[in-house]
Amino acid sequence: MEFRGHASIALALALALAALACALALVPASSAGRVADAAAVEGGRAGPYATREGRLRIFDEVWEQVRERYFDPAFGGVDWQGARGDLRPLAAEAHDASELYAVLRRMLGRLRDPHTRVFAPGDGTDWRVQHYVSVGISVRELGGALVVADVERYSQAARAGLRAGDELLSLDGETAAALFARRLSETAAGDTRAARLQAIARLFDGPAGSAVAIEFRRSGETRARAARLPREPRTRVPTFDAKREGGARLVRFNIFTPEVAAQFARSLRTELKNARSLVIDLRDNGGGEADSMADVASGFLPAGLSLGRFTDRAGQVKLEPFTRAALLSSAETLERFRGPVVILTNARTASAAEVFAAAMRERRRALVVGEQTCGCVLGIRRRHVLPDGGVLDVSEMDYRTAAGSRLEGAGLTPDMQVAPTLEDLRRGRDRALTLALELLRAQEGKEGKG
Repeated sequence: MEFRGHASIALALALALAALACALALVPASSAGRVADAAAVEGGRAGPYATREGRLRIFDEVWEQVRERYFDPAFGGVDWQGARGDLRPLAAEAHDASELYAVLRRMLGRLRDPHTRVFAPGDGTDWRVQHYVSVGISVRELGGALVVADVERYSQAARAGLRAGDELLSLDGETAAALFARRLSETAAGDTRAARLQAIARLFDGPAGSAVAIEFRRSGETRARAARLPREPRTRVPTFDAKREGGARLVRFNIFTPEVAAQFARSLRTELKNARSLVIDLRDNGGGEADSMADVASGFLPAGLSLGRFTDRAGQVKLEPFTRAALLSSAETLERFRGPVVILTNARTASAAEVFAAAMRERRRALVVGEQTCGCVLGIRRRHVLPDGGVLDVSEMDYRTAAGSRLEGAGLTPDMQVAPTLEDLRRGRDRALTLALELLRAQEGKEGKG
């Protein structure tokens, strides 16, 4: 069935929330400050944390919700009853919100599912507009090292001389490798792609207004450089951009929302109207609303095609998005683009973005170029509010593509894999985009001869 009414809203939220685990990896982010703030507001053991009964009520509610709603009744082989026995005493003795939520995250971490997670009061309330703390750089794993992937323009990091391709050596005196290993163990989600992204995102954890001392090394140099980077608040909002690129048109957006779907539909009648081919850049796109994703897919595929199925713990299909003849998320007129398409992906392409890319490829409507995607596709039908105002997300539905492929944990493997090298980062070279444009030119050449 198509997404309509309450079911539509539920899954729209589901895919958006499931993406957050990977979306956090887009920039160095931290919720530590907000958890600390929550604890301060509660005055240590004030409020729901004041008594043993209050703390255990929150713990038990989290445990019960997972037991009743989790999509896998076997919990992936985890002894869920044993987890309760092991960690309940620690929750009872927690001194504040920070300690209690650390225990809750340890318990949920045993599931090795980055989508099933808990947010302290005031955290994780608006997935469309992400508030985070940044030191001005993003980091990725490359060649066994942690390297700078991007530096924010006009940031203190840029003024300190950091460049893409620099190797991160230490943070506040701890080696980057040791800190990464510690953050990875704290996720308790195993050594999965999503867990590694989360661990990288948490390298710079700390409250806004504080600073981190880093050491880094540039290629060809033996001596380490040093910088002190402030942790500053940032806001990430939905963006959409369409422009000409090497004879084709390049479309980039960072999330699927009704506004982005409307902008895309509008662009098909304006700046993309005479485009012969498209590159859709979904790198770092963390997902979004299922209805909006279906609207964008409807700009390429005939109406009535399944975009996959979401099933509950009994294996029953609960939700199934379809392409449609008219947009659901806006009143914009839908015009279908019929030229060749290449989609770019990377490890941070997550959730609804993975569903879109998989559907386009399965229908032979696009080639996929770049890196393997996050593998972060589970459905969350509703958020559960805890007694203290915290929020719990539970993965209630598994997802398979229309052809039956499961993306969770595995991700989508591109038709042509292109991962950036250190030299690419240093030179600002985008080989994936270059290949995409070459493929489109070749396709246009074939059609011209035909």
